[in-house]
Amino acid sequence: MELPLDFATLRLIWWGLVGVLLIAFALTDGFDLGVGALLPFVAKTDEERRMAINTVGATWEGNQVWFILGGGAIFAAWPFVYAVSFSGFYLAMFLVLSALILRPVAFKYRSKRPGAKWRAMWDWALFIGGFVPALVFGVAMGNVLLGAPFRLNGDLRAFYDGSLLGLFTPFSLVAGLLSVAMLVLHGAAWLGLKAERGPVADRARMIGTVAGLLSIVLFAVGGLMVAYGDMGFRITGALDVHGPSNPLRTAVEAASGAWLDNYGRYPWMMIAPALGFLGAAAAVLGLWRRSEALAFGGSSLSAVGIIATVGLSMFPFILPSTVDPQSSLTVWNASSSHLTLFIMLLVTVVFLPLILLYTAWVYKVLWGRSSTAALKTNPDLY
Repeated sequence: MELPLDFATLRLIWWGLVGVLLIAFALTDGFDLGVGALLPFVAKTDEERRMAINTVGATWEGNQVWFILGGGAIFAAWPFVYAVSFSGFYLAMFLVLSALILRPVAFKYRSKRPGAKWRAMWDWALFIGGFVPALVFGVAMGNVLLGAPFRLNGDLRAFYDGSLLGLFTPFSLVAGLLSVAMLVLHGAAWLGLKAERGPVADRARMIGTVAGLLSIVLFAVGGLMVAYGDMGFRITGALDVHGPSNPLRTAVEAASGAWLDNYGRYPWMMIAPALGFLGAAAAVLGLWRRSEALAFGGSSLSAVGIIATVGLSMFPFILPSTVDPQSSLTVWNASSSHLTLFIMLLVTVVFLPLILLYTAWVYKVLWGRSSTAALKTNPDLY
């Protein structure tokens, strides 16, 4: 059957769609994670903490949909990537899922009893549920840039030679701290938009300013480590963008500084790192000037820029291998079949706009600042 889109175009579209889903997760659930990580530090009394929790209380469940969609898209569109990453990074994934499971339990159980110790325990659980995923997601992205220690045999069976502790290298820790700083900045900007003006918003502004400055510094440090460190991969042989999905058919070599090659070929890609820096600077300026819209818009642009920088720097690689570069997974050699990608695209064209419309409607209906006064009158609040 002749399909209206060729194989290479569909692969490229799905690479972009997965990136969009990951960015959507960072922009929505990202401020949920940021608020959780900020909770013990911006809110000192029980009322302040309840008010901070309720800035995300109405939407956090819906925001996690993007995480599920991203994982599902990787599974369906890039089965090799899913198989290697979800099995090789199993313990790291388990750590993230444990923290993400802890968060809804904390939301639901925190106010079931009035005891101070009981509520403090769940407040720290919310902190763990925000901080740990932010850190591990960043560490994971750092390891994607470094490459993963896996190899494929002749039957395309994957073998992973790494360990959980092996994921924590100097560069991956810089990436993890950048992720934490980025999402704390985003959470602080969200509290500026949604929390009542007062002590909580003021503390969030102060911590968010520090997080924004750290984002700029860590992003720059990470960029220098990419440019001058021992990392990067390059395709050396002929490239068949329409060929069957078989990573062993691609000739790849490790090459220091290769992650900067795309910026020489496509100068427009410099927009991504520029957004990462300028967005964080705009967010810091917005926090300093008490401009909630500028702060949140800047933190959102910074997150988009930082995540897009990783994807554009690595293109067409998705997950390179440090053990056997020949096993590296790329946009062109690790996808599902032509027909599968096309059917999935049709489903996405129908349902993704519905999800976006519903999400926009929910935010419109539930918009407004969370206040301590409402805690005494609204029985639906946490």
